Amino acid sequence: MSLDKLKVNLQYILPKHAVSRLVGSFAASEAGPLTQAFIKWFIKRYNINMDEALHSDPKAFKTFNDFFTRELKPGLRPIAEGDKVVVQPVDGAVSQAGPIEGGRLFQAKGHDYSLHTLLAGTSEDEAKFHDGQFTTVYLSPTDYHRIHMPMTGTLRKMIYIPGDLFSVNPLTTAHVPGLFARNERVVTIFDTDHGPMAMVLVGATIVASIETVWAGTVTPPTGPQVFSWDYPAEGDNAIVLNKGDELGRFKLGSTIIALFGKEMLEQFDDNFEPGASTRLGQPMATLR
Repeated sequence: MSLDKLKVNLQYILPKHAVSRLVGSFAASEAGPLTQAFIKWFIKRYNINMDEALHSDPKAFKTFNDFFTRELKPGLRPIAEGDKVVVQPVDGAVSQAGPIEGGRLFQAKGHDYSLHTLLAGTSEDEAKFHDGQFTTVYLSPTDYHRIHMPMTGTLRKMIYIPGDLFSVNPLTTAHVPGLFARNERVVTIFDTDHGPMAMVLVGATIVASIETVWAGTVTPPTGPQVFSWDYPAEGDNAIVLNKGDELGRFKLGSTIIALFGKEMLEQFDDNFEPGASTRLGQPMATLR
């Protein structure tokens, strides 16, 4: 057995939720010198560019989570203008981008997964994205871990879906069938002037928390069943997020999947292809 396969197979027997919550407890704790030492080690280990951070001194962060979800300096990621420009929602790397064909999304060579399962089996939600487009972007430990809106939208629904916590790094993505539709995730669905859009925040091993700006922490705690929240389309209680606004954040890194309705996108940007680096605010696609 190759080393890569061994690494993947070990994930099947690892108590992933228990490990993730244990790491999460430490990441949320104010452990003083221990927290500071770990932050400094992490910066060195992953070559974090702290010159981009609003607070560049590690001592400014009381917890590892505060550091990991650090803000960037204002104006550092300008949002591309233009009514037809869809922007990249995160710093990361493109895993896949393309059409949703036959209700299925491409994961990696030899693997795909169903839109039906990804969205927790809701036929009405699933229908919004049939024959649409999608992209999957992986956030590494080095990256900025806040998620922003690729285009302006009104929040209509949020779904918490329990599941596994496999790693979502490229190695696991290439070997675990249906990875993104089996991991714990939070689905957010928006109405836009051009059609429906969804942002799926996928959990992973040692991802201690997924948050949104309107609900705060969605997970943990985890649960055995799907939960869903609906939001108004208009009125004082409507939640409207503009292009570039913060949507949520990962406390420890993971993956986002963006879904777009049928015929919404003219095309993805020429440089937006598997393996390419992404930077928040740069053009990702053009609307029809």
